[in-house]
Amino acid sequence: MTEASEPQNNETISAQDIAELLEEYQQYRERLLNETLETAKRAKISQTATMARLEPELAKIDSVLEQLRQRQASLNPNT
Repeated sequence: MTEASEPQNNETISAQDIAELLEEYQQYRERLLNETLETAKRAKISQTATMARLEPELAKIDSVLEQLRQRQASLNPNT
């Protein structure tokens, strides 16, 4: 999702582009978490086991979100 969503280095990215990416990643993270936990519940897999398997993916998403927030802050130093 990262490579397809982010523009090439030679393109300029606007604060609005970053805001949209942030929103998309936040929604994706929320949906992934909710749907995975719901599916695990139906399959009678413990929440602990589910979270242990899901945590690496959530960490990747959180890392991308943090990078986007930092980039957004660098474009909007007043906010």
